[in-house]
Amino acid sequence: MDIPSIKNEDQYEALREKGYSKQKAARIANTPDAGKKGGKAKPYEKWTKTALYKQAKNVGIKGRSRMDKSELIYSLRNN
Repeated sequence: MDIPSIKNEDQYEALREKGYSKQKAARIANTPDAGKKGGKAKPYEKWTKTALYKQAKNVGIKGRSRMDKSELIYSLRNN
């Protein structure tokens, strides 16, 4: 799997130092607003399936169109 260009190098390097794979660190570092803090986001269980799908698309999760809500949540938390 090719690594896309990294939009947030500092975040990417910090994630790699924590042991994240190159692919997962790149997906997170390339997600818009991924590095912003605040803790105000609702838990995934309170998101709509459409919002979960869009987030899965943003982070590059494959097979998302065939997933139900619980599968999207699992994939977002574990990929």
